[in-house]
Amino acid sequence: MQDTRIVTTAPDDGLPAHFRRVVSFHPRGGRLNPVQRRAFEAHADAWYRDPTDFDGPVDFPALFGRHGDPVLEIGSGMGEATAQMAAGRPEIDLVAAEVYKPGVAQTLHHLNRVGVTNVRLVREDAVALLTDLIAPASLAEVWLFFPDPWPKTRHHKRRLVTPDFTALVASRLRKGGVFRLATDWETYAEQMLAACTATRTLRNANAGWAPRPAFRPPTRFERRGLAAGHVIRDLEFVRR
Repeated sequence: MQDTRIVTTAPDDGLPAHFRRVVSFHPRGGRLNPVQRRAFEAHADAWYRDPTDFDGPVDFPALFGRHGDPVLEIGSGMGEATAQMAAGRPEIDLVAAEVYKPGVAQTLHHLNRVGVTNVRLVREDAVALLTDLIAPASLAEVWLFFPDPWPKTRHHKRRLVTPDFTALVASRLRKGGVFRLATDWETYAEQMLAACTATRTLRNANAGWAPRPAFRPPTRFERRGLAAGHVIRDLEFVRR
C-alpha cells in the first residue's frame, strides 16, 4: 500500500488556501509555475472538486449532469493523456485522481486546451478515495497507468498494487467492469498480475498480458521507459 504517514502541505506551497488539506501520502512537488497557477485560478471551478465537497460517495449523475459510464483514473499525472482519453471517449464520465500539486494544475490547463466536459479532477489519495468517495459496485472502469514503480527493492512495500488494493478496486467495480493497468517495470508488472489474479472477483480478460487499449495515448512516463529499453505491459481484468 501507499505510505500512510499523515502530513500537511506547507503554508507557502503556492496553492490557494482551500487547496491545502491533510492528506495520507508523501507530499510531492513544489510551487506552481505561472502557467499552472493561472490554470488553477481560471479553471478550478469548472473541473476541480475538493474531496471535502462530497458528503458521502460521489453521485456521478449529479456531478456530471448526465448518466455516462463512471470511470476512475488513479494518478492522472500532468494530465495530457487524461484530456486526450476523455476526448476520445465522450461516453464516459471520468473522475481523475492525482496527489501531485503541479500535476493537478497542469491537468486543468490540458482540460481547458482540449475542451472536454466529461472530467472532474480530485486531489486525493487512491485508497482514501476508493474507500470514502466511491460507492461499491458503481464503476464501469478503473485505470491505473504507470504508477510510481518504486524500483529499489527496499521500497517495493510502497507500491500501490497489492492483493488488498486490487480487492478494494474490485469491490468498487460493477459486474463486468474493467480494471486496466500498465507499467514499464517488469517486476511491478508481475506483481500487478499476481495481485489481480489472486482477487477471486476478478478474471483476466486475456491469457496473460493485454493488448494496449486503443484509447490510451503514450505518456511521458511511457516514452521515458521505452527510451530506457523497458517493455510496456498492459493488464485488463474484469469484475466477475
